[in-house]
Amino acid sequence: MAKAPIRARKRVRKQVSDGVAHIHASFNNTIVTITDRQGNALGWATAGGSGFRGSRKSTPFAAQVAAERCADAVKEYGIKNLEVMVKGPGPGRESTIRALNAAGFRITNITDVTPIPHNGCRPPKKTSRITLRFPGLLEKENGKIFGS
Repeated sequence: MAKAPIRARKRVRKQVSDGVAHIHASFNNTIVTITDRQGNALGWATAGGSGFRGSRKSTPFAAQVAAERCADAVKEYGIKNLEVMVKGPGPGRESTIRALNAAGFRITNITDVTPIPHNGCRPPKKTSRITLRFPGLLEKENGKIFGS
């Protein structure tokens, strides 16, 4: 018995005029997500997913490329205005906003939503630094001690 041919229907995207860009800028990566006003994700991109690995992933240029890719992903929704929510202390904070502005979006509001503890959890202790001692380095010469 022959099967009926499967027709691929083109998915109709809903038109959204206003959106919210959520930027999570950590020290290691930058994640850009564009949602509608209700919080439904329309598109996202990361610096790591944009082809950057290792220490290059945490650069402002990688965040800029991620913002451009995210803007391309949501162009078909017809978003004109963006409200920006920035979270985290990373190096990609400013460059992401500039890239979204250059992509043709009108930025209406920029809000910093970085979580700040009101004396919550105890922070981790500082990393220990190993100091190397070289014998004979602090030798006396003419009554003076080198290295001090």
